[in-house]
Amino acid sequence: MLDTSARLLKLLSLLQAHRDWSGPELSSRLGVSTRTIRNDVERLRSLGYPVHATPGVAGGYRLGAGAALPPLLLDDEEAVAVAVGLGRAAGGGVEGIEESSVRALAKLEQVLPSRLRRRVNALNTYTIQIPGEAPAVPPDVLTTIANAARDHERLRFDYTAHEGERSRRDVEPYRLVHRRGRWYLVCYDLGRNDWRMFRVDRMSPRTPAGPRFTPRELPGGGDVAAYVERAVSTAMWRYRARVLLHAPAEQVRALPLSLEVEPVDEHTCLAHLGGDDLNGMAVWIGFIGVDFEVLDPPELAEHVLRLSERYRRAAGR
Repeated sequence: MLDTSARLLKLLSLLQAHRDWSGPELSSRLGVSTRTIRNDVERLRSLGYPVHATPGVAGGYRLGAGAALPPLLLDDEEAVAVAVGLGRAAGGGVEGIEESSVRALAKLEQVLPSRLRRRVNALNTYTIQIPGEAPAVPPDVLTTIANAARDHERLRFDYTAHEGERSRRDVEPYRLVHRRGRWYLVCYDLGRNDWRMFRVDRMSPRTPAGPRFTPRELPGGGDVAAYVERAVSTAMWRYRARVLLHAPAEQVRALPLSLEVEPVDEHTCLAHLGGDDLNGMAVWIGFIGVDFEVLDPPELAEHVLRLSERYRRAAGR
């Protein structure tokens, strides 16, 4: 009985951690037969856990939503993370969940072991949160985006730009990032065929979600935090440009320059630049030291042409 109980808890933990599991995957994880997995699933259902099963080669098991919230299994690190996160949420940042966060935190602290309660209290006592003035985001918007990113489902939404222009986007969501009071979505924009970042408080998701997709590799080695920092700083520039560099991406990344590049092929890469002065940008591109083509904006290409003529006159004398 102890073995069966421990196995049920482990099975429940796996189902809560990942959306879809095949029978052979669960069988391998737990070291039992697929028949035992089917029996354990029936036991979980009898306890009120809505485990859905799909037959066939592509089928498997999924923990669905039930009429009531069943108990969740959390390890030590997850419990501390949830408690600290609830404490931060109680201070604001997500619209309308402050009071709910306080209630949930009270319930969690009541059942936390003393060793974990001390860790949570230490973190809350010796860290300070300064609320920002950023717009709050409805929690259902955050969960819709997070679920689409987790399940690799395309996301459609209406977006209001800073200037008030509205557009409809179809993207492959990658990560949600919280930075200085604001939520951002890092994603691949299918309409622009490029990576983009959107402020979540300006998004209005559409349902249902789109088809499944295979996740792409984020430019810059997959460092989401660095990508967001570059994108936020670039958004503050007056001009933004795309330049095709005739050099491998690895060669350009090795240069002592703060430059966002993404590979195009073995011999070229795409660079995203920004600045407040087009002539200064034209000069700066020359520092890269490789042949290049200005893709946009056209005004930058004109400044590059004028600069090249000036250099040619200087060399002629």
